[in-house]
Amino acid sequence: MSSNSGITEDIPESEMVESTNLLSNSGEIRKLSLGRTWSIPVNKSGVGSSNSVHELLECPVCANSMYPPIHQCPNGHTLCSSCKARVHNHCPTCRHELGNIRCLALEKVAESLELPCRYQSVGCPEIFPYYGKLKHEQQCRFRPYSCPYAGAECLVTGDVGAILAHLKDDHKVDMHDGCTFNHRYVKSNPHEVENATWMLTVFNCFGQHFCLHFEAFLLGVAPVYMAFLRFMGEDEDAKGYGYSLEVGGNGRKLIWQGVPRSIRDGHRKVRDSHDGLIIHRKMALFFSGGNRQELKLRVTGRIWKEQ
Repeated sequence: MSSNSGITEDIPESEMVESTNLLSNSGEIRKLSLGRTWSIPVNKSGVGSSNSVHELLECPVCANSMYPPIHQCPNGHTLCSSCKARVHNHCPTCRHELGNIRCLALEKVAESLELPCRYQSVGCPEIFPYYGKLKHEQQCRFRPYSCPYAGAECLVTGDVGAILAHLKDDHKVDMHDGCTFNHRYVKSNPHEVENATWMLTVFNCFGQHFCLHFEAFLLGVAPVYMAFLRFMGEDEDAKGYGYSLEVGGNGRKLIWQGVPRSIRDGHRKVRDSHDGLIIHRKMALFFSGGNRQELKLRVTGRIWKEQ
């Protein structure tokens, strides 16, 4: 074998509950157990090739990376702990009963790996130890955003550009340029509606995009309306902006001033935290004028960049 080639060592695969891996000074990976064998390519430093080992660490059922405890059947087939219950304790490959065998060898090999973030292709430059990678990816700023549309539980995800195109083409959301707005919300039978969501509006302001929400829901037993703004980006970037909302009528006025929330926070989470302009139904109908049987609420506002 040439000096530039990877070294392949046969590693006995555990059929024992207690087993371990040792990495020798000569670069051999040795397994202290008996059983069938599988091979892992090893580089000069004695660490398995990350691509090959990463393939071994992929669960054959869900195709996600496996983390301890990694289970295996007596024939050596592995799967993650989440899928063990899903396959009713039988190996999905050979149908042998799984039992409680852990593949400590594979868990030990994984400790030596350093892998790029799964979002490397969209800009994340970070590299992490195998067991720290998942935690990072759950919070990575390059991970896709969920659709912020509140009228349905939409499952579409993507970057900001893709989400904007989706909102415009699929949800027919109104898109506006500018940092001020003046919206009128109308409902003919407000007393019959306790949960409602008006059409989302998106504003292009300071080269960023903001979502204006308006919803009706019950706050305890009190029917209320709520308006709030979300930022299409990360929370730390959202904190660089502020906004105000104003509603009134009949010589009265309510004003809200706050910081837009990132769309990383779902609209329901923002709504349930009461982080926005809340108008009780009686007050909203008072602002609407007339016989107070129809909602005609005008909400104005502006967005600014903090210095």
